[in-house]
Amino acid sequence: MKILIIDAQGGGLGKQVVTAVKQSFPEAEVTAVGTNSAATSAMLKAGADHAATGENAVIVGCRRADVIVGPIGIVIADSMWGEITPAMAAAVGQSRARRILIPINHCDNIIVGVPDLSVGRLVAGVVEEIRAVREKC
Repeated sequence: MKILIIDAQGGGLGKQVVTAVKQSFPEAEVTAVGTNSAATSAMLKAGADHAATGENAVIVGCRRADVIVGPIGIVIADSMWGEITPAMAAAVGQSRARRILIPINHCDNIIVGVPDLSVGRLVAGVVEEIRAVREKC
C-alpha cells in the first residue's frame, strides 16, 4: 500500500501521522510531501520512506498513491495560510486514491458538526480508516 501524507506549515500533524502509520503498517510505503521544507523535514524525521517538497511533489504523489492523508485544507485552494495552491487541491481531489482528511478547524475553515477532538484522537482515527481501506482491498 502506498500512502501519501501531505502537510504544511511546521509539519507537526504530518509528523504524528507518519509516526502512527509506520508503527501500525510497517509494510506500507509512506511518502511525505510538505508544502515547505520545514513540514517535509519533520515528516522525514518521523520515519517516512520518501519525502519531497512543493507543488509538483504533491501532484506527482497524488498520481501514485493508494491513500492520501492530510488536514482538510489540502483540498481547499489557498488554504493553510496560502500554502495549498489550486493545483495541489485539484490533484488531491482528482486522485484515484482514497482520501482520509483530518478535520482541523483553523485557518478560516470550520467543519460544522465535527467534534473538536485532540490531535492524538484524530491521528488514531486516521489509522482506523487506513485499516478499513486495507481490509477492503
